Amino acid sequence: MTARPKQDDAALAALAHSLIVPVQAAGREIMRVYRRTPEAEIKNDGSPVTEADRAAEAILLPHIRAAAPGVQIVSEENPQSHGLAVTPRFFLVDPLDGTKEFLRVGGKGAFTVNIGLIEDSVPVMGVIFAPALDRLFYGSRNHGAFEMAAGVCRQISVRHIDAAERIAVASASHRDGKTNQWLADQNIDKITAIGSSLKFCLIAAGEADAYPRYGPTMEWDTAAGDAILRAAGGIVVDEDGHPYRYGKAGYRYTPFFALADG
Repeated sequence: MTARPKQDDAALAALAHSLIVPVQAAGREIMRVYRRTPEAEIKNDGSPVTEADRAAEAILLPHIRAAAPGVQIVSEENPQSHGLAVTPRFFLVDPLDGTKEFLRVGGKGAFTVNIGLIEDSVPVMGVIFAPALDRLFYGSRNHGAFEMAAGVCRQISVRHIDAAERIAVASASHRDGKTNQWLADQNIDKITAIGSSLKFCLIAAGEADAYPRYGPTMEWDTAAGDAILRAAGGIVVDEDGHPYRYGKAGYRYTPFFALADG
């Protein structure tokens, strides 16, 4: 197969803009289900899925195909896509990231819609919407990262502060001993527990500084947030300190660290 040429940076920024409206539409459908106490089924992998996951995906995939014809889409709720061979350019889509938070009565509303684009194993564009919080984030290679909230759009960037003042964000559902040890080794004792890809967004917006992840996740959970964080000046690295790469076997995770500053 002949590799597609990379999109230039302006085209990536335009693609991000073109996906904002469908991501917001998916968010509205998610909130429609959320307001009437959603019920979940359990998938073969043990994770929950709801009517909202499927409804959001039904909105997103046609719009993504129209915006980027011919580019492969790997989506959480399309199991057949999980076995696709990795291509030079592909989307990673999670129609509803943070389903456990979505189902939690009295939760923080920390669930999101995620679309990320990968080129040559690197996340280059991402759009994330947290509909319950009305916070939308997007970013692309060399064009910066932005947040839309309450009808206002602003550019965001990571902060660079004294190590003693760092704040970490950690999974609300998958905190483990290795994560706790990493936080202790880094002398970070200010920790915010929050679900979904919002952890990346809080670092990108200068509201936190580090997100260590050892627990289970999938690449569609992280690609959009990773792209936004990199666009905001942050980094995501593996356990050896190398830039985190995408397109691993089965699109499964390996441990990573999302950081405001290397």
